[in-house]
Amino acid sequence: MTNSDEQLLAILVKLEECRNLLTAGGNRDGAKLVSVAMLDVRMRLHRIEDAELKALCDEMMANAEERAREAQEPEAELRRPLLRVVK
Repeated sequence: MTNSDEQLLAILVKLEECRNLLTAGGNRDGAKLVSVAMLDVRMRLHRIEDAELKALCDEMMANAEERAREAQEPEAELRRPLLRVVK
């Protein structure tokens, strides 16, 4: 682990403490802002680029929209199976 990684981990611990204090004090908005800062530190720590996070979010949103559409479909309607067994 590099010195930079150790510094990021120390920062993450402090941010976690701040978030817990804000949450305990009823400051949800402040806690959410600190959570965003924690995400940024974690991304740096794990070397995740902004584009990778955006791609993940886009995929998750697409999946959520698909599940919402499927939930609205009548259950009696038969759908094609998503997977097929091939021997």
